[in-house]
Amino acid sequence: MRIVVFSDSHRDFFALKKAVDAQPGASLFLHLGDHIRDMEDLQDCYPEKAILGVPGNCDFGSDAPVTRVFEEAGVPIAMTHGHTLGVKGSLEPLKKWARQEEARIVLFGHTHIPLSAYEDGLYILNPGSIGHPRDGRPTYAIIDIVSNGIVTNIIYL
Repeated sequence: MRIVVFSDSHRDFFALKKAVDAQPGASLFLHLGDHIRDMEDLQDCYPEKAILGVPGNCDFGSDAPVTRVFEEAGVPIAMTHGHTLGVKGSLEPLKKWARQEEARIVLFGHTHIPLSAYEDGLYILNPGSIGHPRDGRPTYAIIDIVSNGIVTNIIYL
């Protein structure tokens, strides 16, 4: 199973669409906030695709929960934008929250800097920013859940 993860699109729908079109075999698309409306626009454009999201610090007025924990292909996944957990200062609160939720994968955005790490049974993934990257190169992430494990990758658009 393939999951595609975006964050911080900041109204760059063209970049989102390009990434979705590049991953036709993906089963699930996740948006980690900062213009969650872009996720809603994706759903309108691709009604047949499974798309979930959480709001970020720029999603003023959103009443959606800022965290989401769910299971996909038997793997518990925790997702958040990260601003409420202070990810720009430290990842420790994020990791603590993920472990409390018994997640195997934790997803976050907010920093606009991609990160793919593994620590004591926890995959930590930030897809970077598809709309306003810090280094000028838009990124998103892929999670492949296969019978013998989990693989995460950062993809440059």
